[in-house]
Amino acid sequence: METEIYPSNETGPSQFREAQVMTLNKRQFGSLALAATASALGLPSPVQAAGDAASLAKALMEAVPPHGERALGDPKAPVTMIEYASATCPHCAEFHMKVWPSIKEDYVEKGKVLFVFREFPTDQLALGAFMLARCVPQDKYFETIDMMFLQQKFWTKNPKVELFNLVGEMGLSAIDAEACITKQELATNIKSVLDKANKDFGVKGTPTFFVNGTLLDGHEDPASVRKGIDAELAKLGQQ
Repeated sequence: METEIYPSNETGPSQFREAQVMTLNKRQFGSLALAATASALGLPSPVQAAGDAASLAKALMEAVPPHGERALGDPKAPVTMIEYASATCPHCAEFHMKVWPSIKEDYVEKGKVLFVFREFPTDQLALGAFMLARCVPQDKYFETIDMMFLQQKFWTKNPKVELFNLVGEMGLSAIDAEACITKQELATNIKSVLDKANKDFGVKGTPTFFVNGTLLDGHEDPASVRKGIDAELAKLGQQ
């Protein structure tokens, strides 16, 4: 099933303690679908509306979340890859299990790609999960995100027990986890990332990727991200 943005008036994980995975509707997603819809209405596509890829890349990097950026790799890398993902998104989990490890090894760790991860919670359970990820020690953040995607099928069935166990292994006590999921400012800040991405960058669902400002549809073809990185490196003569 696909993801749908939760109502804008829901800013906190009020149902987290008894949360179940929401029944989510199919979404019309992908740059081609968005562009086609915009064309039919006589409007520019989301990427076109923001200018060329270079200006969009600049705007994306300036959109630093109010609660801080989370990134891996060399800030001076020739390619910047930004992912908008939801913790409960099956396609995001698939990407992080099957595609991300090789991208990390072949590009991020070799100084070719700066990877920026931005939380785009498409339901209250994902919001609660991301809040917990933000409360673990910062050097454990990406390990926590990786484990959330790896164990997604388990913790979404029993979120409080399984997620608290998961973040406990990352150094967050049960008491601190309880306090974490009541932090309204953190919930609001995370949701603001979703709102800005949706409004300013045309992000409608997850996962959505931008490689040096070019939107790639990771939902339809996760391998397109790797191809996009190679294409950008080739343009820069750094493949």
